[in-house]
Amino acid sequence: MSRVPESLILIAGRGDYPLLLARAARGQGVSRIDAVAFRGETSREIESVADHVTWCNACALAAMLAALRSSRAEHAVMAGQINPKNLFRVRMDKALIDLLKTLQVKNAHSIFGAIIEEMQKTGVSLLPASEFMQDYMPSAGLLTARAPDERELNDIQIGQRVIKDTSHLDIGQTVVIKDGMILAVEAFEGTDKAIRRGGKLGGQGAVVVKVPKVGHDMRFDIPVIGTRTLKSLRKAKVSCLAIEAGSAILLEKEKLIQKADADGLAITVLDKETCR
Repeated sequence: MSRVPESLILIAGRGDYPLLLARAARGQGVSRIDAVAFRGETSREIESVADHVTWCNACALAAMLAALRSSRAEHAVMAGQINPKNLFRVRMDKALIDLLKTLQVKNAHSIFGAIIEEMQKTGVSLLPASEFMQDYMPSAGLLTARAPDERELNDIQIGQRVIKDTSHLDIGQTVVIKDGMILAVEAFEGTDKAIRRGGKLGGQGAVVVKVPKVGHDMRFDIPVIGTRTLKSLRKAKVSCLAIEAGSAILLEKEKLIQKADADGLAITVLDKETCR
């Protein structure tokens, strides 16, 4: 983005990411932040970093669109996940029900893509989820003291191929592999549960590759690695994590690397060109 907007609408999901993005946006010159937050998902701390917060249910599309229309901001950014279970366990409003009826295939790409189209009809332009977060995106290279060994490097290559080759199916930004065997491919359950599922099957020494799919829409989803992910890696007894440069957010980087080193976990950041 060539010019930092004076005001911004933050569509805030769960976790620390929305809070960090809001603070980063302030530091880069955004003077006003209006947030749309979701009950049971967004941290109450969002009220300390935003000028105004509209609280709504996770599946209340009409309320979110109304908040966008009432804001004077021209730009919005989506940060933080919404639990996918909400689509099955939280009552949807009529606007979301009607929208889903228009979709022949329902997956993260099609659902959020349709929601983005509705958002843009309000006159708001959606920025990438990584906007303002450049300082949290590691460059290619090794982050930890331990580098991947030959077995892990081979599994990383397999994981990359699986993710890129299955992109058209809208599954798996995350793949769990061990000794060339695919243990888990991320579906609608999300990264952490996919990691734990793969670890339960393969035991100690699995490799996790987490990179964006081909044509992935970075406006509503960018891989985020934080303490929650590290806990899942530890519980699954994963030995190596590979992410892609310029396409992943690393939260609490120094703390994360310190804990990874203590666990003997190798974390490597792949060059984007080698991931194609």
